[in-house]
Amino acid sequence: MDLPLPNLATGSSATGPVIMALPKGRILKELGPVMARAGIVPSADYRDESSRRLRFETNDPSLDVVRVRSFDVATFVAHGAAQIGVCGADVLMEFDYPEIYAPLDLGIGGCRISVAAPVGMVEAEDGSRRSNITVASKYPGIAQKHYASRGIQAEVVHLNGAMELAPALGLSSVIVDLVDTGSTLRANGLVEIEVIAHVTSRLIVNRTALKTRPEEIGGWIERFRAALAA
Repeated sequence: MDLPLPNLATGSSATGPVIMALPKGRILKELGPVMARAGIVPSADYRDESSRRLRFETNDPSLDVVRVRSFDVATFVAHGAAQIGVCGADVLMEFDYPEIYAPLDLGIGGCRISVAAPVGMVEAEDGSRRSNITVASKYPGIAQKHYASRGIQAEVVHLNGAMELAPALGLSSVIVDLVDTGSTLRANGLVEIEVIAHVTSRLIVNRTALKTRPEEIGGWIERFRAALAA
């Protein structure tokens, strides 16, 4: 049985370093130049995906970074385990944490959340003439809200990967997933039929930390704002 997460949204201790949660993978690479312009230099093994370390010191003793899964960044920040972080707008849309404030669009990690259907079944699966639909997605909240806004009841099959297999194997009629180039869709006989939202990565902060450590957290926001303007 899953245990409830403790309520840690206090911004953590005001005496230790600020913790910044960053996502693994492509966004981490795109974030590099922005962090450099903000004057943040993590320890050498920070970009080494094979490193077993998850927390890294930086050139600033008042800031440490932690490297976690992209979907977990928002949870770390919302519950106060990290005071600031970087995550995609898709994650913010899915979880909609009230504890999170997203002051800056970093303009990196551009992609979109889209509906995709099997080639040849686009008209049948566009949802315009349906009262219900089966959807495979790692975004159950986004999918439910999207179809509910159109008066369609969506049965969402929650998958964490390999969404593209679901229609061909009879698990769903369509999928809702992140799309970048669309090459994975095409390779699996799917076509993008609707864009739900365009996505970029955002700087996020814990609201309580912003209140309890305003100079520190506000200072990091301003450093990122200056980095974007540089």
